[in-house]
Amino acid sequence: MQQISRMLTKLFQRARFEKPGQVDPRAAEFTLSLLVAMYDRSGTGYVKIRSAAVALIALSGDTLLAKYRAFFQFYAVPDGKVALITRSALRNLLTDLNQIPAIVGESCTLSCVEIATRDCFHGVLNSAIVEEKFLSWLRSEPAVLLWLPTCYRLSATEMVSHQARCR
Repeated sequence: MQQISRMLTKLFQRARFEKPGQVDPRAAEFTLSLLVAMYDRSGTGYVKIRSAAVALIALSGDTLLAKYRAFFQFYAVPDGKVALITRSALRNLLTDLNQIPAIVGESCTLSCVEIATRDCFHGVLNSAIVEEKFLSWLRSEPAVLLWLPTCYRLSATEMVSHQARCR
């Protein structure tokens, strides 16, 4: 957790420098508390870096495609000239991502993760898939991750302004 704390401190210091007045001085502390609540429920004092990174990616303001590509990069394994994501890696990714809605009481069961994994690998004879297959599956908005594009769309609409006046 010390490593994650240092990383968050650097991240938010840079954000405060780039956007003065827009970043709460306690943002690193709050974010660490959120990550601990999501990934260290038993109080071990340990949070996996990969889990924390994926949560930060999911909660970032980046585009959905950029988030999806980053998820693949974090969980894929190299296989010669290509990277592949295995069934077990996909299960781990989905389990990590589902800690985000779980923190607000919208948890998903392990069977949801299994169903989503089977759906992603439907028609695949290999034990792993390439990035394009993974991205294609995510673009179909699987139910287990429906919260992610929904949150993205909500945040994207916050920046929309209309030049109409209401009476």
